[in-house]
Amino acid sequence: MTTSPTLDSMTVLTGMYAAEAEYLAAGGPGQAPFALLAPFFAPDVVLHQADALPYGGTWRGHAGMERFFVMMSQVWETFDMAEQEFLATGETAVVLTRVRARARATGRELTFPILQTIKVTDGRIANVRPFYWDTAAIADACAVPPRAAQDRP
Repeated sequence: MTTSPTLDSMTVLTGMYAAEAEYLAAGGPGQAPFALLAPFFAPDVVLHQADALPYGGTWRGHAGMERFFVMMSQVWETFDMAEQEFLATGETAVVLTRVRARARATGRELTFPILQTIKVTDGRIANVRPFYWDTAAIADACAVPPRAAQDRP
């Protein structure tokens, strides 16, 4: 994908989710190259995850995003985005996703919503803030104590 300031947030998001599906189908973290996703993220992208989650904290840059995907795959055996609704205006998008997931540590299955605010700058995702309805239920299902809040490169 060639990035361009004229790409709107909806085009970037639909491209990124298609690339993510390809990345996961190719084996995901540790097996598929992050290069499938990298064109959709700004080099200085920032992902803010709720501190109460096993993968909580702030993840920065492509290296941080790649480590985040690895950590997610260590926590979740499956993580399916069953339904998504998009609202995008200019550089800002909001995505409501219904997730079906199975925790690796416990085998427990959950269905839960995530609302993400996403900022797209110069045709790439620059900032992501996911909001979970119940972080305690997710952490409990994963049977992993929450990580101390930390900033991740």
